[in-house]
Amino acid sequence: MGIVKKQVLSRVSVLFTEPIPICSYRQLVGVRVCLGVAEAGLFPGVVYYLTLWYPRFKLQYRIGIFFGAASVAGAFSGLLAFGIGHMDGLAGLQGWSWIFIIEGIMTVLAGALAFFVMVDFPSTAKFLTPEERAYIVWKKKYDNSSVGEEEHFELRHFISAVTDWQVWLHVLIYMSIIAPLYGITLFLPSIIHSFGYTAAISQLLTVPPYVFATIVLWFFAHYSDKLQLRSPFIVAGLTMCLIGYAINISNVPNGVKYFGTYFVVGGSYAAFPGIVAWLGNNLAGQYKRGIGMAIHIGVGNFSGAIAANIYRSQDAPRYILGHALELMFVGIGYICVPIAVIAYIRINRNRDALQKAALESGEPSKYTADDIRRLGDRAPDFRYTI
Repeated sequence: MGIVKKQVLSRVSVLFTEPIPICSYRQLVGVRVCLGVAEAGLFPGVVYYLTLWYPRFKLQYRIGIFFGAASVAGAFSGLLAFGIGHMDGLAGLQGWSWIFIIEGIMTVLAGALAFFVMVDFPSTAKFLTPEERAYIVWKKKYDNSSVGEEEHFELRHFISAVTDWQVWLHVLIYMSIIAPLYGITLFLPSIIHSFGYTAAISQLLTVPPYVFATIVLWFFAHYSDKLQLRSPFIVAGLTMCLIGYAINISNVPNGVKYFGTYFVVGGSYAAFPGIVAWLGNNLAGQYKRGIGMAIHIGVGNFSGAIAANIYRSQDAPRYILGHALELMFVGIGYICVPIAVIAYIRINRNRDALQKAALESGEPSKYTADDIRRLGDRAPDFRYTI
């Protein structure tokens, strides 16, 4: 819901330029802070929830379906903002006020429905038969190795997540996509408006890039799970962002720049589920995975805060500073993704060699089942997703 709100608010900012009284502005800032606190745990919570239900290579498609709603909303929010342009003065309210009313009603209804529909774990899902619940729990618990899942939280889970190198490397990879994603989400209407279109037409022209992004997102998610690969699709998304921002920072006709926005929107939205699923696949133990993914998304979102402040009105129409900084974040991804891939390949090969040597020697394993469970993703039979 957070990205959906940013999409719609960015469109409203193009349509409505009337000044907001200072008292109302302060109230809006305070309410927005409360809203941010309330929604901060939604996306990491939903992704973590999905990891409890689906095996590693059925995960990204499910995240893609969920996150694809954001790109679909990007298309509809353009139409919504166009409609809001005709609501200014309705019931004595300014146009920007209506977005909070409409969005608020939708959020309250969704929250009320979720309270009655959502279940905690597969093992408590009453809509499944006992056999189906047992299968889901078994399939998820041992879909990668004999690691299994921890049943009780301990301080070592937190320490293990905070000190794991891959969590912090994935934070940088996350930043390389979330900055372009937030940048294009917040400023696409303004960027298109700078091409010389009217505010209303600018809203309508935001719809096709989001439709394209939704198609690419689901395509990437499906084949990423099918091929059991994450990094190639993330690199593909980064490449699309690189092409799109390179087009928009250059001095080319506006029609070509609009074409470039398709690459930015499509690449950033399509790569995002893969980045989240990649780390989720490579953290074993539900508590370590939950803490690691919270760090991943929470710290990584700081790049989104940066992206919200780099497109200055005085830089229109080329927005050289904003596009250049977005290209910098894409460059960070090009550096960090290969580092992660090389590290994972080396670790997997070392574990393959050790496991082969142990089988050939016929010596019993020095690890008990409890030892392997405590080792988590560092267990000798755990293999990282590339």
